[in-house]
Amino acid sequence: MSDTPRSHGRKSIRPTSKPHSLMSDDETLADAWQVRVVTLFPEAFPGVLGLSLTGKALKEGAWQLHTHDLRSFGIGKHRNVDDTPAGGGAGMVMRADVVGPAIAAAQEHARGQWPILYMSPRGRRFDQAMARDLARCDGVTILCGRFEGVDERVLDHYGIMEISMGDFVMTGGELAAQAMIDATVRLLPGVLGNADSMVEESHSNGLLEHPQYTRPAMWEGRGIPDVLMSGNHQEIAKWRRTESEELTKKRRPDLWEKMRADD
Repeated sequence: MSDTPRSHGRKSIRPTSKPHSLMSDDETLADAWQVRVVTLFPEAFPGVLGLSLTGKALKEGAWQLHTHDLRSFGIGKHRNVDDTPAGGGAGMVMRADVVGPAIAAAQEHARGQWPILYMSPRGRRFDQAMARDLARCDGVTILCGRFEGVDERVLDHYGIMEISMGDFVMTGGELAAQAMIDATVRLLPGVLGNADSMVEESHSNGLLEHPQYTRPAMWEGRGIPDVLMSGNHQEIAKWRRTESEELTKKRRPDLWEKMRADD
């Protein structure tokens, strides 16, 4: 990590009871990967992103996180952000004349390759390949929805890509956005100390990761497989590949079939 270029700069962050202080709303580091989150709950960020390796990288300026409070773009005395669905129905829909200006404000800072994403259960499913693509971008703007969703005209106008974390529905997009950001930030240069760990982990090669073991050599009557203690790296690599394939076949036959089709 000590050899990682610091051209993106470094932020001086002191311990605080307010995690939001890790974020920079005013200063933009020229070469840092940028995230702009449009949300009704800016206080939810950085959340877990301020911890561990992502938090360290945020502190060091390898990436930057900015929030845009949707409520500040609200309509009228009460800053309303939603209204009843056109055509009737349950729930509320986030207004185009609220979300649109918020997206526009976020995009004033965009440069280069900078997609706009909307966390939505009807979107394309997020995966490791998408995380790699996002890590190669200059930045990303993420819209976190609430209620019954967002007026479709905003999505069409800005060419926003809808992204899903899976076949389930959440109360809002904030947690999903944090998961997507975490998966992407760890792929940025210098964030992970051991580059080899990214090569061997689940989904990096289309397979689930092989089982892992460490000391003690014996626990509750269960030992570490002999091959891992043999020192024969060729046999260890073969064992790990076989285990990865068997796990993938058993637990994720969809991934196994996809990998076979790609071959």
